[in-house]
Amino acid sequence: MSPGPPRRKADGTPRAGVRPKGPAAPVYHPLTMPIGNLLVVDDEPNIRRTIRWVLEPAGFQVAEAGSAEEALKLLETEPFDLAILDVKLPGMSGLDLLDKARELWRDLPVIVMSGHATDAPDVVDAMRRGATNYFTKPLDSERIKVEVKNALALRSARAEARAGAARGRTYDDEMLGRSPAMLRLREDIAKVAPTNGRVLVLGESGTGKELIAQEIHRQSRRAGGPFVKVNCAAIPAELIESELFGHEKGSFSGAAARRRGQFEVADGGTLFLDEIGDMSLSAQAKVLRALQTGEITRVGSEKAFTVDVRVVAATNQELEVMVREGTFREDLYFRLAVVPLRSPALRDRLEDVPVLAERFVVLACRENGLRPKPVDPPVLERLKAHRWPGNVRELRNLCERMAIMSGPRITLADVPEGVGPRPAPAEASATAPGAADLSQYGEVALKDLRDLVERDYILKKLEEHDWNITQAALALGVERTNLHKKIKQHGLSRLHRGPSPDGGEPDDPADAP
Repeated sequence: MSPGPPRRKADGTPRAGVRPKGPAAPVYHPLTMPIGNLLVVDDEPNIRRTIRWVLEPAGFQVAEAGSAEEALKLLETEPFDLAILDVKLPGMSGLDLLDKARELWRDLPVIVMSGHATDAPDVVDAMRRGATNYFTKPLDSERIKVEVKNALALRSARAEARAGAARGRTYDDEMLGRSPAMLRLREDIAKVAPTNGRVLVLGESGTGKELIAQEIHRQSRRAGGPFVKVNCAAIPAELIESELFGHEKGSFSGAAARRRGQFEVADGGTLFLDEIGDMSLSAQAKVLRALQTGEITRVGSEKAFTVDVRVVAATNQELEVMVREGTFREDLYFRLAVVPLRSPALRDRLEDVPVLAERFVVLACRENGLRPKPVDPPVLERLKAHRWPGNVRELRNLCERMAIMSGPRITLADVPEGVGPRPAPAEASATAPGAADLSQYGEVALKDLRDLVERDYILKKLEEHDWNITQAALALGVERTNLHKKIKQHGLSRLHRGPSPDGGEPDDPADAP
């Protein structure tokens, strides 16, 4: 009887369709270094062993996980270049693992495996969710190596393209979360990004309006062009026109040479005008002209020239109120707000807090040269119960503080006082008779505390009266004009306003735009 063909090829890898036997591990040359860090997830040890034996001799480093839960622990503490996972796993499914893996590592290529014809719908669903490719069992060693190399090459090519399209982008510049509010926002971005429509991003401070603008740029046809940010609030009023449109040599004191403006720098790409509500009226007029004609004129010049720029603006102010007060041009407002998008406050998507917190801890550890630190589940529950007046920015700062000041893992003892649910009124009065409960504001200066309390009380009265300015002003005992100023001062908006009982807008004719 013929012994048959050898079970392994000359290079030491198993032949196609052959399942290796025994626990023997591959042998490395002493100078060989892994060319990729891979994670294999399957509840069958033989499948994991086969993939390891195929890939390790080719120079890959392979880690194994027998369940989705075990894989998540590895993904949370170690970066991988590629994941290979079975769509059918005990406990958490492979599809759910795919979603969570891509939330943790946006650019992680994932190849899925299926062992039965009945898995076809799951494979299709996985491809729709972002899987790079799929294998069918029994595994073919040559196809495994080819698909892994192709997936890594594709990832490298995409990374180079993104680097050329958006210089200076860091790997944490992404929108995280799968709450209903974030899913709606992603759907809206996907609709508007491929068009040339101008976008006005509205929302409170610290909610991530710049990330929304960056995502619009990345998904647009201008992704290969520049993304230029201008913070209108940080530039003195007398310099904003020079910053936006450039200037000629000698056009004003200190103009020693001709300078290009940000409109010109952003030619062929996207110009992000942050804090647009702080722009002077004279600068607003020039921005309006640029949007209308596509032409700009440098300060000190009479010659206009054409630029091809898509403008995305953002503000935490109530521009409609500013229009009525005469501090913001109505024609510019309508030019900018072709498509308004709302950036949700963190308190309106608390289910996203755990994934945000874990990512921020990972970032803080990397930025500060610390080893990865796991976050205990009770910590995440405490964070979910907090009010977050500073939104995502406040959460990120807190996570960095905990990452720096904690031990090898982050526990409840590392969460600062005042972070978490507000105590019940009876509990609060028992611990501090006659004192107001201010614990949700944390440790802040007295002036900042006054501003926060005033802001929250005004917002409470506005919501009680469905944003009817007249009625809210009467309840607060202030003039309507003063209330408008306070709304502007605190950056309040109608993000939380619900419809009036009859389904229409609040009944306050004086406030109609």
